[in-house]
Amino acid sequence: MKINNVKRKFWSAALVCAILIAGCSKKPAPQADAVPVLVAPVVSETIPIELSSFGVVEANMSVTVKSQVAGVLTKIHFTEGQEVKQDDLLASIDSGPYDAALKAAQGTLEKDQAQFKNAQKEASRQGELFKKGFVSQNDYDNSVTAVDALKATVDSDKAAVENASLQVGYCSISSPINGVIGPANIKQGNIVKERDAAIATINQVRPIKICFTLPQQHLPAIRRYMAQSNLDVIVNIPSAEKEKPVNASLLFIDNAVDTQTGTIKLWALSQNVDHALWPGQFVNVTLVLTREPNVPVVPTQAIQTGQQGQFVYIVKPDDTVELRTVVVERTFNGSSVVRALTAGETVVTDGQLRLVPGAKIEIKDGAGSTGSTSSPQAGSPQVESKPQYGTNKK
Repeated sequence: MKINNVKRKFWSAALVCAILIAGCSKKPAPQADAVPVLVAPVVSETIPIELSSFGVVEANMSVTVKSQVAGVLTKIHFTEGQEVKQDDLLASIDSGPYDAALKAAQGTLEKDQAQFKNAQKEASRQGELFKKGFVSQNDYDNSVTAVDALKATVDSDKAAVENASLQVGYCSISSPINGVIGPANIKQGNIVKERDAAIATINQVRPIKICFTLPQQHLPAIRRYMAQSNLDVIVNIPSAEKEKPVNASLLFIDNAVDTQTGTIKLWALSQNVDHALWPGQFVNVTLVLTREPNVPVVPTQAIQTGQQGQFVYIVKPDDTVELRTVVVERTFNGSSVVRALTAGETVVTDGQLRLVPGAKIEIKDGAGSTGSTSSPQAGSPQVESKPQYGTNKK
């Protein structure tokens, strides 16, 4: 019995020692590794509120040049495609018949003026004789009537001379506007008829118009901002997106909505100094309603989508992250406008897939370079998720 008690005590002591040794040899659980990420700051920017569309370039003025007299086209003074100025000579028509008609009208005027002067003298003599009683009332009245008739004849002759002079002037056809002239429709030596076929067409391209359309639901906002100030329009040529955009200003809005499409037409005017725009071109158009200051902006790659909607990871001072639900108002040039953020906060732009709320992070080298939030250039075309109208004036 004593031997069994000793054995029990021995094994009990051995078990206690084993438990103590196991407890002493147990190591603390290793901490999770920090997740490497890229980050970028939330910045405050002045953001344009814009509407995008496409449009067609139109000549500011288009004039069809026609002859106002009939005759032989003796000479064309322009080169097709040439830029012409107002009053530049474009074509000449044989003026021989019209010169002769002018001389005949002038001769008739001179003859009738001489007769008119003689009739005035005769009426004056008849008046003196009538006072003395040497001529009858009828003779005197006839002399006065002859003066009035010849005066009317002289006035008619003067009008005929003016008309003949105009006909001679019409033989020299000049440009009525500044612009670019198209191809000649009638060749030198052909006979042209009065107001018949067009000699050529001139399009004014400086300044130049851009016609574009927008959905009718934007009309109240456009009119409101237009009443506050002139609205800028940015025009980009699709085949030359790398080229500098062309600046324009909103000229006017059509007086009716298209009932077939539910859109409203608008026209913008550009000075087109470099001839970048040409009639008939299809262009991308951005109407700048206003520019809203102090708007929080983050790189678009910082925005993630989960079951609860869109969110970002905010970097906290202890290098852990906080998940924050956000609503993106609009995006532009790789950046997003998010009202739920504050300028100065830092968001994760790369590495979000390994993150959970409260996770430790390690900012990789070059953080902030990815998805930088540089200020958008004024006039650059914007792509909006949905149009938003701010309250700030331009």
